[in-house]
Amino acid sequence: MISVMGLTKDFGSLSVLRGVDAEITKGEVVSIIGPSGCGKSTFLRCINCLETPTSGTIWVDGVDLMDPTVNLPKVRQHMNMVFQGFNLYEHLTVLENLTLAPIKLAGMSQADAEERARELLHQVGLAEREDHFPKELSGGQKQRVAIARCLAMDPDVVLLDEPTSALDPTMVTEVLAVIRNLAKQGLTMLIVTHEMDFAREVSNRVFFMKDGVIHEQGPPSQIFDAPKLEETRAFTQRVRSLELNLDSLAIDLYGMQGQVVRFCEKHLLTKNIQFNLTVILEEVYQLLKPAIADGHKFSVSIQYSEKQRATQFVLTMPIGYEGVMQEFVHEREAYEAKDLGTQLISGMTSAVALEEGALTTRLVLEIADRTAS
Repeated sequence: MISVMGLTKDFGSLSVLRGVDAEITKGEVVSIIGPSGCGKSTFLRCINCLETPTSGTIWVDGVDLMDPTVNLPKVRQHMNMVFQGFNLYEHLTVLENLTLAPIKLAGMSQADAEERARELLHQVGLAEREDHFPKELSGGQKQRVAIARCLAMDPDVVLLDEPTSALDPTMVTEVLAVIRNLAKQGLTMLIVTHEMDFAREVSNRVFFMKDGVIHEQGPPSQIFDAPKLEETRAFTQRVRSLELNLDSLAIDLYGMQGQVVRFCEKHLLTKNIQFNLTVILEEVYQLLKPAIADGHKFSVSIQYSEKQRATQFVLTMPIGYEGVMQEFVHEREAYEAKDLGTQLISGMTSAVALEEGALTTRLVLEIADRTAS
């Protein structure tokens, strides 16, 4: 249905899309998620030819959109887009907004266009608003009209660019309910959204975009529950992190502890977690000082998952230097009895694990909050 290969888009010296490859089959619902500025909306706009790609190819239902001879208005009759800002004609009634394109572009009679428009307004719950002007509607109602207008041309593909981003939170549910019903009708849909629970529920596949490429893609169960990449996990779990380097005996340990405290305050973590993290940082540094003196470099990531309400202390070590930490994990009780520092670390953690990679090993400490109830 849609095939994208090597898609790039530059705005001057700014590269927004950096080689996007994607295949979307007929009837598939794909949600596109990712941080702001990663290229999600630009990707949709390129597919709909509202932006001209710098390079790459886009095929839609066998038509090469990069072919300079292609009839783009005709292609767009079968591929409509719903925008963040509604884009309704303020001087036209709701019914007139829905009938304009079918009459002017598709040659439909006014009677047939109005009949179809009324069917769609009923479908989106606005049958009694056909004579209203956009200024008389709420934001959620405007977006539902925009969705109905998109469907009035009977498109094969529907592109939705953050359809709830301009709405008050109380109006988001009504719009998502309409889109959810559309997804059951077999339309091919690409949805840029920041509503993670909605993306999980409605999608056949999810694209996670980052830095202008599709970083990871898969079914919702993979992307949200078992992502293959750390960047995907951090985004879907809404992980906030603080990165620190333990690579010199001359580091400002007290300054780092201050950064940890500020990180905890910013994310409203408890005083108990603040204290545990600062103590663990100091004790880990003391345990690693001999290795740091020998030139080994370590990094620490303090990670807080807003979704899971969980805090981790993650120590990344070069392969070959698991040493003290490996003994701590695998022979924890015996080792704790010998060392005060590891006793402190153990008392402040609820779980400990080693994750071995190709080049590094990660020690993951789940931080306990004994004051939480």
